[in-house]
Amino acid sequence: QVQLVESGGGLVEPGGSLKLSCAASGSNFNLYSLGWYRQAPGKERELVATITLGGSRKTADSVKGRFTISRDNAKNTVTLQMDNLSPEDTAVYYCNAHSNYLGKDYWGQGTQVTVTS
Repeated sequence: QVQLVESGGGLVEPGGSLKLSCAASGSNFNLYSLGWYRQAPGKERELVATITLGGSRKTADSVKGRFTISRDNAKNTVTLQMDNLSPEDTAVYYCNAHSNYLGKDYWGQGTQVTVTS
């Protein structure tokens, strides 16, 4: 079982930055890839970025060059640094822990990011 708690969302103007953090607790944390997904109103949830235990990253084309995912295995945290935000980035952002080996998928409660002038 893995519990995920996000923080760091909020309201920001276009061109601004936010940093999302996700604290994970539970067992077998090192068996999970961690990631961030987002869901805008009226749209499906989409992948933003993922990172494996070894540090391999996958980033959506829409945020490449603006968002950076990182992971601290010692602290069981994953962060998403978001720069040069645009209104199109407005969504609820969800932290995810996924393990193919265990066949498990866990989600945080979500944190709202709103980009508006």
